[in-house]
Amino acid sequence: MARTTASRRPAQPAQPGRPQPPRRRRTFGDVVRALTAFLALAVLVAGVPLALLNLVGSPFPDNFSMDVLREPITTDTFINVLAVVVWLAWAQFAACVIVETKAAISGIGMPSRVPASGPSQLLARQLIAALLLIGAGAASLTPGLAQLGNLNDQPHRGGPAVTAQQTPGQVQQHQQSAAGAQQQGGGGAAPTTVTPDAAAAAKAAEAATKFYRIQPPEGRHHDSLWEIAERHLGDGRRYNEIYQLNKDRAQPDGSKLSKASLIRPGWIMEMPADARGGDLVEMPVAAPKPAPDVQHYAERGGAKDTKAEGAHAAQTAPARTPAQTPAQTPAQTPAQTPAQAPAQAPAQTPAQTPAQTPAHAEPAPAVAAPSASHGFGHGFGLPEALIGAPLLAAGLLAALGRRRRTALWQSVTAGRVRTPRTPTGPEADASDALRIGADADTVAFLDRALRALSARLASDGGKLPTVYAAWLTDEALHLQLAWPEGQPPAPWQLGQDQTFWRLDRADLPADADVAASAPYPGLAALGTLDGARLLLNLEAVPGIVSLTGARADREAVLASVAAELATNGWSDRMTVTLVGFAEDLTALAPARIRHLADVPEVIETMAAETAQRSGALRTAGQDNVLTGRTGNAQHTQRSPHLVLIATEPTEEEADRLAELAADSGRLGIGYLVASARDDLPGAAWALEVTPAGRLLAPLLGLDLEAQLLPAAQYQAILGLFAAADPDGEPSASVPPFMVDLTDQGRPGVYARLLGPFELIGLQTPEAGRSLLLHEALALLLLHREGVHPRVLASALWPRGVTDDVRDALIDRLRDWLGTDPDGSSRMSFDDTGRLVLSSTVVSDWDVLQTLHHAALEGPGADDPQTRRRLLADALALARGSLLEDRTPGRYGWLAHEIVDAQHPVLVAEVALALAGLHLDAGKPKAAVAAVQTALAVTGSDERLWLALLHATHATGDPARLEAAAESLLARNHSLNGAARGLPPRVEALLDELLPTWRGSIAN
Repeated sequence: MARTTASRRPAQPAQPGRPQPPRRRRTFGDVVRALTAFLALAVLVAGVPLALLNLVGSPFPDNFSMDVLREPITTDTFINVLAVVVWLAWAQFAACVIVETKAAISGIGMPSRVPASGPSQLLARQLIAALLLIGAGAASLTPGLAQLGNLNDQPHRGGPAVTAQQTPGQVQQHQQSAAGAQQQGGGGAAPTTVTPDAAAAAKAAEAATKFYRIQPPEGRHHDSLWEIAERHLGDGRRYNEIYQLNKDRAQPDGSKLSKASLIRPGWIMEMPADARGGDLVEMPVAAPKPAPDVQHYAERGGAKDTKAEGAHAAQTAPARTPAQTPAQTPAQTPAQTPAQAPAQAPAQTPAQTPAQTPAHAEPAPAVAAPSASHGFGHGFGLPEALIGAPLLAAGLLAALGRRRRTALWQSVTAGRVRTPRTPTGPEADASDALRIGADADTVAFLDRALRALSARLASDGGKLPTVYAAWLTDEALHLQLAWPEGQPPAPWQLGQDQTFWRLDRADLPADADVAASAPYPGLAALGTLDGARLLLNLEAVPGIVSLTGARADREAVLASVAAELATNGWSDRMTVTLVGFAEDLTALAPARIRHLADVPEVIETMAAETAQRSGALRTAGQDNVLTGRTGNAQHTQRSPHLVLIATEPTEEEADRLAELAADSGRLGIGYLVASARDDLPGAAWALEVTPAGRLLAPLLGLDLEAQLLPAAQYQAILGLFAAADPDGEPSASVPPFMVDLTDQGRPGVYARLLGPFELIGLQTPEAGRSLLLHEALALLLLHREGVHPRVLASALWPRGVTDDVRDALIDRLRDWLGTDPDGSSRMSFDDTGRLVLSSTVVSDWDVLQTLHHAALEGPGADDPQTRRRLLADALALARGSLLEDRTPGRYGWLAHEIVDAQHPVLVAEVALALAGLHLDAGKPKAAVAAVQTALAVTGSDERLWLALLHATHATGDPARLEAAAESLLARNHSLNGAARGLPPRVEALLDELLPTWRGSIAN
């Protein structure tokens, strides 16, 4: 990637022939405003102190003693105090005038902020700006004053450079700006016909567009738009042209240029077409492909937020893109020694053959076009970093589901079922991205393949090889060994050379022995290259893995690695120690994550653990931790301990970390240290992340597309876990969608999801379309907040689908659902671009939640009769499990839905509440019937077992009680097997209610 270096050059004089921006001519109004500002400044700066000196005198007393404080307060005292206050106000305003004048004259940077003087400094700034209009014009002198002028008076600059940087969402904006500027300049309407010569000229101009990378500070010198314009445009006052070209454009770190003085190192600035200078980068940018689906939806009355659509139109790619098939090559290198392995790792991935390795004839672009991967967007844009990280997304989604289920059961224990909070804003985008990106099948394949390898080696008496990295594609898993280990056990085979073992997905037996411990839990995904995903085995690296780059980029890599290690599905036990992370990641995996305060504490902790592990290995007679993960020595295994350090270590701390990491590879300890220095002691592998999102490893010959978790998405993920915190504030008990239970609320379409899927109010679709339409409708009914089109596509077609097929289904679904009596569509797009159903499309799950809420917190809260009626109506809806007749192989997305666990819990709550009311009313048989109805839906709920025994005992019929006990024993046998007895509380209750059960029933 081309890199630029800023140098301080003297201002370049205007050259003949170089286009210069036209100057705005002064008007009579400018002169009047300038004279008024001058008089105001003269009165405020000079007139006020002269008046005070003449009327009150000096603010400094001639003499002062403590007796003054004991004197009575008179009119003179009040005047003197008031005079001191006025003197102080004048001094503050005078300081503001000095600061603003200095900033205006220098023209570099924003003025310094005078403490506690916001209005005063603003007034001073406006007066100085108006005064300077008499000279060169306020908008031409300083970035800080540019915002006070009339933006419509900015000079017009012709040329095609305005539209050269065609990033998503900005093409139309630039074209409109250019057309508007042409009309303001006095020209007529822009011609609509483009000649071939004009098109070629425009294309050549786009290819020649120049870009400048903001340089890091050197000493006390910081790069500024003024200096950039002075060096490359010949006039610092042209800084505003650069600002207007790049205003509100997403930068590599996810932020945007909002003020001309607030620029950051690493940002990429598009330059005017006449820019000159050696440190500019020419970066041809291809025009983005149009996003037909945005226009497609708009034509059908879809999403109303056209601004959001335009900003993210280019991001509606298919949910999955197939990886390239990895090709095998003959063995190419001789056996490597352990010391040589890291430095001599092959440059190509398993997805490349030597013939496919790209030549270095053409350098890569200096920076990639900004995308939504660096921040958040609504509408059709989602955080691409999570979508492009299937292993990370799968781990986070599974961990989030476990946390939500824990919170659900804790709310049950607390006596009130709470409805999970529906995420909104960035959290909703992150949740959607996790659903789209998660690839649970690949995680399962990776986990089963590694465990099966370990089990096979153990049965053959072999040992696990030392694996430095793994390459994962859609077709196979490739393990990159530290040195040749001979022929692998079947079904594994040699890969491209002797240091690669390969397993095709199709060759992994369905009945493979996967009971072994996870052999390589320290694998962490770093990025992709040509469809192959690289996972680095952090615990096997013989030393430190260093990570350099801009701070925000380093943090994005570390956050991704930490989140994946905390939630991955191919590890059993692991400790991940984090140092210098801004937010606590413990919520992701409380059993794995540990935060330490600083590097000295890490050194102290790891020194003790290193000594302990070394001694344990010597005592066990093992050479490394891998020996303890196979065979008879599994009881001595050590789980990996991975240390991620985001804080810059001192020289002494870096040397001490290098000593600890020198022998860490065989101990199962790994270190990943982010640092600004590229010569970190003890670094075995050096990685560099670039602002363009590339991860470079020069010694390994790798140039990957880095797997990142940018700050915005990092915060959103933590927000999702915080909302599901079982120990945090309970969620609201109000359902996300309340059904109108009156006669006026009769739905137009009614769907029964609890039990077999049935629809009322819709025509039966043609047989070939029925399955997809029903599944799509079920997904929308279970997400009343809306479903992103890409989420819908990934749910219905987990292996990927093209946009046109997805769009055709959406159109078909809209036509099938029809319209309401007022003519509005029953399915539409909301202002975030998500598909939503109208309130006239209702499911029995919606009604069940509404009835339960009405019984406990609505009309039935104070009326037992009403509550009993509402609960009975709710229980009547429990015809079976959720979508129990679902077609095998479909509805896989339900595994990630909290409703799959919430439904049986809610049915049990309704039955228990109704049974209690029946018992209070002296109707034990009705109570038994209510509990038995719920047992048909959720037969494993121990609370229902206890309620059944209590209600049956209340009937006074011993035979009925004995039959109930027999049914519970049979149910327990089918659920847990004969070896496991009844739950302790059920046994204790049977002993109390039916003392003879052990002899008459249990045997």
